[in-house]
Amino acid sequence: MISLHTHSLLSDGDLLPWELARRAEVKGYKYLGITDHVDDSNIEEVALNTIKVCNEINKFFKIKVIAGVEITHVSPEHIPKLAKEARDIGIKLIVVHGETIVEPVKPGTNFAALNSNIDILAHPGFITKKEVELAKKRGIMLELTTRKGHSLTNGYVAKLALEVGATLILNTDAHSPDDLITYDFAVKVVRGAGLSLSQEKKVFKNSYNFVKEVLK
Repeated sequence: MISLHTHSLLSDGDLLPWELARRAEVKGYKYLGITDHVDDSNIEEVALNTIKVCNEINKFFKIKVIAGVEITHVSPEHIPKLAKEARDIGIKLIVVHGETIVEPVKPGTNFAALNSNIDILAHPGFITKKEVELAKKRGIMLELTTRKGHSLTNGYVAKLALEVGATLILNTDAHSPDDLITYDFAVKVVRGAGLSLSQEKKVFKNSYNFVKEVLK
């Protein structure tokens, strides 16, 4: 199992990064992205702390953790600036909190994120076909999620992505231990989004390919 979108006590998660990593490892995860929420108020502190703790965890645990951030609820035109700041600090995994239908994300966030130096657009809600084409062009992964509420548009996102040929991945957006799902449940979520067996395998491979590129 791989999840490139999780949260610790460095933002609104329930667990310290070490415990999050350990619980994921016990559940069979091989790779985990720790991507706490950031805006201007905390990006430097969170990014530096996440890099530091991930480096330590990787010395002792079999699971490999990747230091990331999730740019969250900022004005769309501000996303490129924060993405650049995160890269300059040394973050290798940048997620943007997309236009989920269950939160008041400012319209235009998806488009601005896809025009920024990021890796994943999380729970993008009713993303447009033009935006999905942009994601494909820029090599930005679109997220199917197991997170309650955010997952309501998985089928819509999957259908457009498959039509256009954009890259899909599955993430947990885990905030608590109960959010760390099993591989079997992950398969059910992907199938529930309307993907075939071959498409399902590609979704999981997409996460693996990203991890290998980041960790090489």
